[in-house]
Amino acid sequence: MPKRTVRAVVESVVREGKHGPYVVCTCDEVEGKSITFTLSKEVWKEKADPDPGSVVVLSDIRTRRAGLRAHRARFDRPNLAKSKRE
Repeated sequence: MPKRTVRAVVESVVREGKHGPYVVCTCDEVEGKSITFTLSKEVWKEKADPDPGSVVVLSDIRTRRAGLRAHRARFDRPNLAKSKRE
């Protein structure tokens, strides 16, 4: 998978994972597979943890034996600035 950014929806947050807490996401662009990321500070760039249903932005996605893993993650923040036409 090329190094690009995708938007995904948090399906679950696993607090007691074998290698620490992690998040499982789904993405319309990647059918049939989930994408996971760790909540370590090196990967998750936010102060608060995501909740199920949160939309996140994932990048540096790599293929692992167990599936896809994002090595950078943050909340999706829509641009709410008014357009010049308004």
